[in-house]
Amino acid sequence: MTASPRQSLNGQRVSRETAERLDHFAALFQKWAKSINLVAPSTLNDLWTRHIADSAQIYQLHPGAKRWIDLGSGGGFPGIVTAIFLAELKDGWVHLVESNNKKAAFLRVALNETGARGSVHPVRIEEARKHIPTCDAISARALADLEQLLDYCSPWMSQENRPTAFFHKGRDYQQEIDKAIGRFDFDLVKHQSVIEPDSVVLEVKNLAHRVKTAE
Repeated sequence: MTASPRQSLNGQRVSRETAERLDHFAALFQKWAKSINLVAPSTLNDLWTRHIADSAQIYQLHPGAKRWIDLGSGGGFPGIVTAIFLAELKDGWVHLVESNNKKAAFLRVALNETGARGSVHPVRIEEARKHIPTCDAISARALADLEQLLDYCSPWMSQENRPTAFFHKGRDYQQEIDKAIGRFDFDLVKHQSVIEPDSVVLEVKNLAHRVKTAE
């Protein structure tokens, strides 16, 4: 791998080793994207900003977490990016959940060739708890609306250790929040995206199902 000129992400310095890993991942992604649909084709020309830097926000918001679950990992955003950051620490692990076999194959190659710290679980999200019993943090990007994401995360977030979840959301995020609070109680922090002015990263903690009361 050659040295990368991109040794700053979202205004934060990254090591030369991490920048090289990210560049290698980007090259792999471009190669595989020619044969399988990893992201919207219209965003491929801006891969570094639209996907890699955008994904890096998740790890940068919660760098202390060591055991991650990335739901619906798809093309590796943000899961592979998080796993690359952990490689520099030589600690931590990302469990990438992706039921599409072609995408899962790409994720395995990306982990292997970049030396990122993670493993791929080619199962449905509803079955993932059997394979990954606990975690410190959960991430998801471009997967589902907030209510559905909270359903997915509930088996882990109801545990005593109370992991934190991070979800990328676009301009209609408030509508999703309003819908989700009809079924769930949770603590919420809205982090303004440093990439897209109309987007946010939602940080969710202390998730619980609302108790229905008799009318």
